[in-house]
Amino acid sequence: MNKNENKTELSRDAVIIRTSIVGIVANIFLALFKAGVGLLSNSIAVILDAVNNLSDAASSIITIAGTKLAKKEPDKKHPFGHGRVEYFSSLIISVLVLYAGITSLIESVKGIVTPQTPDYSLPSLVIIAVAVAVKLVLGKYVKTTGKKVNSDSLVNSGEDASLDAVISASTLVAALIFIFTHISLEAWLGAIISLIIIKSGFDMIRETLSRILGERVDLDLAREIKKTVKKFDEVQGVYDLVLNNYGPDTFNGSLHIEVPDTVSVTRIDELNREIMKAVYDKTNVILTAIGIYAINTTDKKQAEMREKIKGEVLAVPNVMQMHGFYFDEDTKKIRFDLIISFDAKNRRAVYNEALEKVKALYPGYELNVTMDTDFSEE
Repeated sequence: MNKNENKTELSRDAVIIRTSIVGIVANIFLALFKAGVGLLSNSIAVILDAVNNLSDAASSIITIAGTKLAKKEPDKKHPFGHGRVEYFSSLIISVLVLYAGITSLIESVKGIVTPQTPDYSLPSLVIIAVAVAVKLVLGKYVKTTGKKVNSDSLVNSGEDASLDAVISASTLVAALIFIFTHISLEAWLGAIISLIIIKSGFDMIRETLSRILGERVDLDLAREIKKTVKKFDEVQGVYDLVLNNYGPDTFNGSLHIEVPDTVSVTRIDELNREIMKAVYDKTNVILTAIGIYAINTTDKKQAEMREKIKGEVLAVPNVMQMHGFYFDEDTKKIRFDLIISFDAKNRRAVYNEALEKVKALYPGYELNVTMDTDFSEE
């Protein structure tokens, strides 16, 4: 890890921690004010809103803890580092949001079954209005910062803060309706908002679990890596890019390159090292392996076979690509890889159809065809 990378990581951590501290301070002050207003006005909605602010402060504390743990140095048991801890801290925050929504719904239902008459005053309404404004600004700030530094925990916290602003706004609307009509709707509005929060919590959990399970690599990153590798003169094609995510912006991966069969082993070794360095310098991705496909450049018959077979297999729906082609006249062996799209209902059936076409085209030849996957499929 070079000095520039250290500065980048420290900067990212510092931004996340600073933003979380701002959230903690803001939520504690809002919780104190709302608790006072709720007790004075006998409003369950406002008191629940205050409790929700405390849970938001807890979310920020979890974000800080997750960021600190994620930056622990790799060890023997975790040689790829601890970056994925950030995903678990994001999951905890998502569960807190879901819990807050369920709790709020329960209390709102109680308020509907056993309604209580609130007593709002002008100062309390002003405080609620200020809380709405603060939460809107805080939510936008935290969410924007989270996207900027690629922190799911901050994005979820920002989303939660924005939902809190909606809750406070609904409480304010309910208060104004009660003042002018003497009809108390805060429990009903609370129930509606609670359902929105519950849905948001489920969405956050689903998105976080998807990241933990392993998502397709970002297409822009995949394009940048392939573009960087293709700049080398010997590289005729770049395939089979696989990236493993070990935390936000932390990737290890592998790929295959096609090179002429005239390239020496020594040059291939040099080329591998040059490619690894170029990709790391450009994208901060560590390539742990580079596989080699040899292109037969001395046999015209192979070039004709390659184009003929390529035309046949690409005519099969959902066959996206053919690469790694090589033909050995002495042993009568043909080998290549086929990329089958995830859109195919039965990828094996598509593979078999393409294989039968090649067998019909070149009977008597031994085929070694691999059904491959493009993990950065667009």
